[in-house]
Amino acid sequence: MDYKQVAKSILDNVGGADNVKDATHCFTRLRLVLRDPAKASKDAVSKLEGVIQVVEAGGQFQVVLGGKVNKIYDEFLPMVNVKGGVVDADGKPIEEVKGDKGSVWNYILQTISNIFTPIVPAIAASGLIKGLLSAAVKLEWLAADNSTYVILNAASNAIFYFMPIFLAYTTAKALKRNRVIAMMLGAFLCMPAIGSMMTAVNPETGELLKNTIFGLPVVKMAFKIGESVKFFEYTESVIPIILAVIVLKWLEKGLVKIIPEMLQIILVPGLSLIIMVPVILTVVGPVGAYIGYGMQWVYSQVMGFSPLVGGALVGALWGVFVIFGAHRALLPVGLNDVSVSAAAHKCGAGHNTLMCYAGAANFSQAGAALGVMLKTRSKKLRQVAGAATISAFLVGITEPAIYGCNLRKKRPMICAIIAGAVGGAIMGIGGASNHGFANNGILTIPTYSCADNTSGQFVAFLIGIAVAFFGAAVLTYIVGFEDDKDEELRVDA
Repeated sequence: MDYKQVAKSILDNVGGADNVKDATHCFTRLRLVLRDPAKASKDAVSKLEGVIQVVEAGGQFQVVLGGKVNKIYDEFLPMVNVKGGVVDADGKPIEEVKGDKGSVWNYILQTISNIFTPIVPAIAASGLIKGLLSAAVKLEWLAADNSTYVILNAASNAIFYFMPIFLAYTTAKALKRNRVIAMMLGAFLCMPAIGSMMTAVNPETGELLKNTIFGLPVVKMAFKIGESVKFFEYTESVIPIILAVIVLKWLEKGLVKIIPEMLQIILVPGLSLIIMVPVILTVVGPVGAYIGYGMQWVYSQVMGFSPLVGGALVGALWGVFVIFGAHRALLPVGLNDVSVSAAAHKCGAGHNTLMCYAGAANFSQAGAALGVMLKTRSKKLRQVAGAATISAFLVGITEPAIYGCNLRKKRPMICAIIAGAVGGAIMGIGGASNHGFANNGILTIPTYSCADNTSGQFVAFLIGIAVAFFGAAVLTYIVGFEDDKDEELRVDA
């Protein structure tokens, strides 16, 4: 496949470089924000070599490409100038054409996706390492004080400990603001001196010590998580830095308007830092912390009310959310759960159940694709379904399965929803949880086994994914679907 030609064909059929306002990608999709969506031909792009499906959701024109997306994106990006806007023949920026911005919900969803999607691979890698280390300790291959364990454990913790820095970068990029200044704010929150100040207590009274900045009180907080009480510190936090960068965006805009251009290079970043540090410690940070703990409390109450129902709902609907890209809006909930719950676990890392239950949905999509592969008489559909099964089964990337066969054939999608609900319910009953935050596939199974999880919880997860996978495959095979004729199938897996 000529990736450059595929990229050019996509660009030609979405209105050309002048019509591309922004271009990003996730695991399987080339995500385009178009100035005028009416100029794009969804049908033409859908028929291109390598294109599995085209989805218009969240204010984006999303081209589902599967595992080829990285290579096609690398060829596509030089063809447009999404960083500085489109330029004309003289190198001057072309005035932005106002396209359909969509609803406020679409904008929020798109922004959340742009903030969290880039860090998901690093978080998944961290979870994999933690799971492997936990398994190695249980099997007595490594001791917790072994230098190899200590080093690898530190590597796996880095993404969480320095989370404010990573989120500062992605948030600033999503909001098109100064990334380095935003990262400085994130790094400031991770400084050991700030952490020590936030958790310092009076040895006689046990109360948090009082500190001020410019005479303003630094707000300190303590939260009860389970049986543990955690003094809040900004390392591993999620919401505070995102709110801080949002405030920074408007502060920078205001400073640029009032400061002479010749002084902006020094005064804008300098004043931004001087103003934002006390704003974070006295207002934005505490608000973000309470929002984060509030999110965790609401989620835990909902799931605690009926883990069976909660697991069944997530297992059933996660694949549906993927269709519309809405699953990205739930990432902050799971990631925040990991951040907030870390203090309650002796292994030192947070857990979450959201991605655990989503595993039932992922494996059910893989199973339904397997059912299609076994049932169809079409050679091309069998190839598409086979490749989609492998992608979803190994690493939990389900878009090729959803768009390549399950959703297109309708009945396999229904079978996946049913099997996913049953698998999720089993996980909920058994109290299964994810160690860290990882996508769901065979390669990430070790993330569900750690010092805090009982063997029963791990077995519940294994039974849940087995029921989801094999249940969806058998149901799809029995229920069947309207088969393809090879000449009718135009997707290239």
